[in-house]
Amino acid sequence: QVQLVESGGGSVQAGGSLRLSCAASGNINMRRVMGWFRQAPGKEREGVACIEVGGGDTLYADSVKGRFTISEDKNIMSLQMNSLTPEDAAIYTCAADSRRVCRLPAVSAFNFRGRGTQVTVAS
Repeated sequence: QVQLVESGGGSVQAGGSLRLSCAASGNINMRRVMGWFRQAPGKEREGVACIEVGGGDTLYADSVKGRFTISEDKNIMSLQMNSLTPEDAAIYTCAADSRRVCRLPAVSAFNFRGRGTQVTVAS
């Protein structure tokens, strides 16, 4: 099993930046891919970004491309979020999977998930 714990959420003004981190523990060698998904009130879950563990290949949702950067090093995955807008406000959840590949629609279904961290963006 893999345990995931997010940190770094909070409140920011529009145009600001936040950096989310996800610390993996347990059998971290099981991870093949990691990613972030988000869900805002009244909206469906959205895969934001994913990354192949150890390989570096990444994928981003069109809504965040050019503003968000996902990275992974050893047991820590990060999401650097710049130029935030109120539309980015949501609960962000870190996820990992032992078999799937990096595909955004699948991130919310990855077999290991954290509890999420709140991101609030004031206009």
